[in-house]
Amino acid sequence: MGDALVRAAVGDYQVGDGCPLLVIAGPCVLEDAGLTMHIAEHLRKLADELPIQLVFKASYDKANRTSGEAFRGPGLAKGLDMLRQVRDDLGLPVTTDIHESHQAAQVAEVCDLLQIPAFLARQTDLLMAAAATGRAVNAKKGQFMAPADMTHVASKLRAAGCAHVLLTERGTFFGYGRLVNDMRALPEMRQCGAPVVFDATHSVQEPGGRGGSTGGNRAMVEPLARAAMAVGIDGLFFETHPDPDRSPSDGPNMIPLGDVRGMLIRLLKIRHVVESMS
Repeated sequence: MGDALVRAAVGDYQVGDGCPLLVIAGPCVLEDAGLTMHIAEHLRKLADELPIQLVFKASYDKANRTSGEAFRGPGLAKGLDMLRQVRDDLGLPVTTDIHESHQAAQVAEVCDLLQIPAFLARQTDLLMAAAATGRAVNAKKGQFMAPADMTHVASKLRAAGCAHVLLTERGTFFGYGRLVNDMRALPEMRQCGAPVVFDATHSVQEPGGRGGSTGGNRAMVEPLARAAMAVGIDGLFFETHPDPDRSPSDGPNMIPLGDVRGMLIRLLKIRHVVESMS
């Protein structure tokens, strides 16, 4: 994109060149209203303290669980009620992922940002339905896709009327049950003219690593996030929980809620150095 300004709007936020870091964070899956508000209130306080723009994220349905017997979430209606409470009570923009085209309009009534899961990044009808809502759309790069392939994802969204596109890197399949990060993907995806987000927690997944569930290594979340921050990103995505080992989804990858503040402070120091060099 050369010297063209790379920007997108998410609700009242401006994301991209010259803007504060966008942080998309929350639990992997919604469990109950009390826990949801506890996590959101903690993140709200951090957003008030630190130079970040926070979007609260949680899923109402984990439709791609490894096992058919795994917990999927409260479902669309109850899940949106929980997200609406976060938005209304705490004044935070909220986001969640959609899996089917018919979900887009209903989710857009609550969410400022719609998320396209990595496994569904090539699904044209889903992208078009998300774009038609008029909301910003965050499309995650498929683990099976090259960074340059996200050009086509962004083009589909824009052709369908989406004015505010974000692209998220979350790792690439490396054999069976492993993901790796090629940091070249971050500037390559930004050449699509969209702000780029780094998903630090899904990048350390080990798909199917526990047989009937996904494994991971949360100890590698911050090192990868530091590398991404040094390369240059517009947003950071991570999932968090007060007790990740008790989370019904993606626990091995998640950051303990009590560790989030320290991690963000360290990452923002790297961002400050990077910005001072431009």
